[in-house]
Amino acid sequence: MKELTMDATIENITEVTAFVDKQLEALGCPLRAQMQIDIAIDELFGNIAHYAYNPQVGPATVRVEVVQEPLSVVVSFIDHGIPYDPLARKDPDIALSAKEREIGGLGIYMVKKSMDEVSYEYKDGQNILRIKKNL
Repeated sequence: MKELTMDATIENITEVTAFVDKQLEALGCPLRAQMQIDIAIDELFGNIAHYAYNPQVGPATVRVEVVQEPLSVVVSFIDHGIPYDPLARKDPDIALSAKEREIGGLGIYMVKKSMDEVSYEYKDGQNILRIKKNL
């Protein structure tokens, strides 16, 4: 398990992505799976940066774990911000046009569709969102 803790800011998404990609490349992660994980990082770390501590800035930890049987990677996003479960929100109706659809929720929906598992818990004063991708 490897982890990185830094300020939850939009500017740090690039560094977080590079940290996770380094772990994925060491595993021989397929490029398609890596790109899906990178998109999820952008969405999830971006949400923490925008909403968890707003208007202040606070820390976020990104943890990368490798699981065997089946070979998969679990990326956890941990912050001490406002408790919020993004998975509790109803999925957007993608059959509607962009003009007809409510604003928000599309990014989390894409994460849920591209990952093999997505889970959330609030524990010990922390938001913990996990994504799992089978390799």
